[in-house]
Amino acid sequence: MGVRLPSRNGYLMKTVLIASNNNHKFEEISAILAHLPIRLIKPSELGLSLDVAETGQNYYQNALLKAEAFYQASGLPVLSDDSGLEVEALGGEPGLHSHRYSPKPGATDHDRCVYLLSKLSGTPKPWLATFHCHAVFYVRPDLVGDSHGMVDGEVIDEFRGSNGFGYDPIFLIPDVQKTTAELGSEQKNQISHRGRAFTSLDLLRQWSAGED
Repeated sequence: MGVRLPSRNGYLMKTVLIASNNNHKFEEISAILAHLPIRLIKPSELGLSLDVAETGQNYYQNALLKAEAFYQASGLPVLSDDSGLEVEALGGEPGLHSHRYSPKPGATDHDRCVYLLSKLSGTPKPWLATFHCHAVFYVRPDLVGDSHGMVDGEVIDEFRGSNGFGYDPIFLIPDVQKTTAELGSEQKNQISHRGRAFTSLDLLRQWSAGED
């Protein structure tokens, strides 16, 4: 299933739909998977505008809900993910609710960061945290693969870097002493939760190579 298109090198490429309306996420996933012979497309290229309710009990269930919805709407193989930041001092918050954490209507990424820092105010540092990402590759109902990625770090009360989105500017990775927003694209995609999740999707690698 999927539309096949000629690649730059004359090989056949397969089209995969990214189940997200977030341009930053699309660009990041595209960079992570640039080595594969596939063509990634946005929902907007198909005239799709879906807002899938994330009612799952974990990252995998939410990613699967989005993959199923976009597959049913498009008939194309779909890549989806659900991610979140879990802060130890807050008992794992914001977690599954990371994108909807701020009570402010129409909250921006900056608003969510500010709200998280307000919740941590007065608690002892370091504010240990872990970024999680669960990726799903949905070819058809009977052919689905998934993978989980994570990276440990800490939340800091200083905004640093402009290369990321979400909570990236306040998430410090101690091993490199940089926030994920300070990392270059190549380095971030090697060590980030999303990079680790998507590069571990064995089904995607096999399918793109025609091994399925």
